[in-house]
Amino acid sequence: MAAEIRFVFFDVGNTLLFPNRARIDAPLTQLGMTPDQGHLRDLERRTKNSFDSQMARNGSTDKSFWWMFYAQLLAEIGVKDEALLAQLVSNIRDSGNWDQIPSGTRERLEKIAESYRIAVISNADGRIEDVLRKCGIADCFLSITDSGLVGHEKPHPEIFRRALESLEARPEESLYVGDVYSVDYLGANGAGMQAMLMDVSGAYQGMGVARVESLEELQGTLEAGWRFPHL
Repeated sequence: MAAEIRFVFFDVGNTLLFPNRARIDAPLTQLGMTPDQGHLRDLERRTKNSFDSQMARNGSTDKSFWWMFYAQLLAEIGVKDEALLAQLVSNIRDSGNWDQIPSGTRERLEKIAESYRIAVISNADGRIEDVLRKCGIADCFLSITDSGLVGHEKPHPEIFRRALESLEARPEESLYVGDVYSVDYLGANGAGMQAMLMDVSGAYQGMGVARVESLEELQGTLEAGWRFPHL
């Protein structure tokens, strides 16, 4: 039996907007170390798998995803500098540094919004609506739920509950699209929602979970009449 999706909620980072590497990684560039894009993509895949494994074992992890990412990056390029690590993590956790928007994003969101009510749920610092506005897409969404304002981060069910409440949406009629399995996919499932991974890096190929690699692919999947099984 399939559940008809009427609402689509989006993560922001690595789903709609992407990191401004020039600003975020400036401390490395100043040291003459510009990270290779292929290396970063591979590291993102590996960090997601490691982070998800720790979440599965413990229900949480002592270190944030980005601390793990940059600690491993510095180790692999042979740099041991706790202050540098802290600066890089601070840079990437600043929502203002996530302002890279793929061409056609607004048009695809508007197309999806013709058939679904769409909104945002983001682990952020209370400023994600401003960032979305600067990127020209804030008005595409009927609500924007920011963990920095709600006081709960994904995968906590309360942030999903608050977002659903904002649109009077039933969980089983709602799809959440995000990029981290343990946080977004399982978090949404735990709140009774359907879930799909925006797997741009290819970290979750072969897992047997619903996934797409671009907003264009998501749009096509929804237009094809995809139905998600009840949880």
